Amino acid sequence: METRIKCVYCKASHYIKWGNRKTENRGIIQKYHCLDCGKYFTNDDGFYRMRNSEEKITAAIDLYFSNLSSRKVRNHFRRHWNHNASHMSILDWCRRYTLKVQKYVATIQPQLSGQFYMDETEIDRGRGNDVFWCNVDWGTRFINATMYSPHNQTVEDAATFLKATVAKGLPKYIQTDAGAFYPQAFQKTFYSNKVQGLTVEHRIQNYHKTGKHNVRIETVFMKVKDRVDDFRGLKALWSAPILMQGIILQHNFIEAHTTTGKIPAELAGLSLNVGLNRWLGLIRLSVQNRKE
Repeated sequence: METRIKCVYCKASHYIKWGNRKTENRGIIQKYHCLDCGKYFTNDDGFYRMRNSEEKITAAIDLYFSNLSSRKVRNHFRRHWNHNASHMSILDWCRRYTLKVQKYVATIQPQLSGQFYMDETEIDRGRGNDVFWCNVDWGTRFINATMYSPHNQTVEDAATFLKATVAKGLPKYIQTDAGAFYPQAFQKTFYSNKVQGLTVEHRIQNYHKTGKHNVRIETVFMKVKDRVDDFRGLKALWSAPILMQGIILQHNFIEAHTTTGKIPAELAGLSLNVGLNRWLGLIRLSVQNRKE
């Protein structure tokens, strides 16, 4: 992956190399002299001024979103690294880089099958339950839309999430459970003046009539809820949606699905050149494609 170098002060690409900077934990870092503004800088490769190496930071993120608590990741590092990080630093890395990567992946367009399965689930946040809305494209297992809400299910929230679900194109159908708010939300979103000309088939899996759950989306929720249980519930409202989004990034771009044997992003036609360390590759891409 080609590294694009820009001055961190004036964003110019007119520079010359100017010696090295020796760091305690990140080795030797190349320094540059900007020929436009005259300042000296080291390149912002996504880990600008971080005290730990990118390999250690991305390992922490991957371990955390793969079901190890921040304290267990810290303890693992204590057994394998000389220089350690606190469990709060690990949480900060997860939040920081989830936001960076999410901003980038929101700009790319997956190729979906159009078989959408939508549902909501309660998420424990200590002082009560929030609601996490999720939509998965079954052909690719790619989660194309999520929403975190700090209150109970409502028609308004369901309608808002439906709009996010079809923001990049209409599916063949959307299947939900028999929640009373879904038909009203479909009517509000697709068959009113709110969105002209849109028609989407709504399939309802009513457990009380068929004896079957909306199992395809439930398999995704099992993974999500298992991870939240490992968190022992989420804590701060500002942090919870970020950590939930990190779980979705892990699902979409990092881990191969157990049934297909492939990463959902690959099945969705997203051939990203991220290398073996996929978190590191995604962070590099997010830096290279950001808008200054």
